[in-house]
Amino acid sequence: MATLTATGVTLAEWAKRIDPDGNIAMIVEILNETNAVLDDWVFKEGNLPTGHRSTIRTGLPVPTWRKMYGGVQPSKSKTAQITDTCGMLEAFAEVDCALADLNGNTAAFRLSEDRAHIEGMSQEAAATLFYGNQGTEPEAFHGLSPRYNSLSAENALNIVVDDNPGNDDGGSASIWLIVWGENIHGIFPKGSTAGLKSEDLGKIRIEDASDGSNTGRMMAYSSHYRWDLGLTVRDWRYAVRAPNIDVSELTGNVATSEANLIDLMARMQERVPNLSAGKATYYMNRQLKELLRLQIKSAVTSSTLTMDMVGGKHVERFDGIKVGRCDALLSNEGLVT
Repeated sequence: MATLTATGVTLAEWAKRIDPDGNIAMIVEILNETNAVLDDWVFKEGNLPTGHRSTIRTGLPVPTWRKMYGGVQPSKSKTAQITDTCGMLEAFAEVDCALADLNGNTAAFRLSEDRAHIEGMSQEAAATLFYGNQGTEPEAFHGLSPRYNSLSAENALNIVVDDNPGNDDGGSASIWLIVWGENIHGIFPKGSTAGLKSEDLGKIRIEDASDGSNTGRMMAYSSHYRWDLGLTVRDWRYAVRAPNIDVSELTGNVATSEANLIDLMARMQERVPNLSAGKATYYMNRQLKELLRLQIKSAVTSSTLTMDMVGGKHVERFDGIKVGRCDALLSNEGLVT
């Protein structure tokens, strides 16, 4: 038996979802985000029930210049194994049956709540992709930022820092270039299926916890959402981060001393061994995307940014690579040092 908590939809909230004609109102979803990464994120089944284990070559055999009658010492390569785990992202939607049935549009009322839960799950997945840290939240999966967060690490080559860093008060943003494919992809547990799953649990009896006694009973409609997902970076060379961009100092004029986004993105491309090894895409938040357009206009190099029609959507490209807006990316990141 479930327990009704303060997360249920109230009568006052129900009234706010009804049009004057008594139908379920079309809610303006001002909290929705644009996260292009969710359209690009490639997923593969993991080889473990809890995630995926990758075997990475860390050293090559050493050949020998041999002279006549001279011997050659045998050598071998070196490998290491890295295990990435999945997280279980879940949510329940519960609403009093009497409340949902008030105007006879039960299905429409529940759908309006379902949409909000699905949007919330999507935003959490996108945010965790970039900022998830199992050191501070072991239940989640490890995202990209903790993996590309030190200029002294082995993958520092793929952290491109501008000559004009952001403020040391944590007011900076990042641009990402990710090549989705065999080298970097999402994972789901072995033997399961990919994607967000929604289950209509129908009418269930729950306890009323509003008075603290848990003695009351009521019927509620219940929906369950679950998304098991993670991330594996088999080859760190196929993702590049440009951090420490001080958004507050950007004006869109490349002639000033502000961070030159055009130069940064060009440098990022050169850090990837093969851009054709998968689906290459830049990601940045709305502020950086707007300022990139202004900088390109300022530099009179608009030939590097074009508009294509992809699946009925206008998609911007920089030097032939898609530029996706991702609202999950913040403008108050800490500096990468």
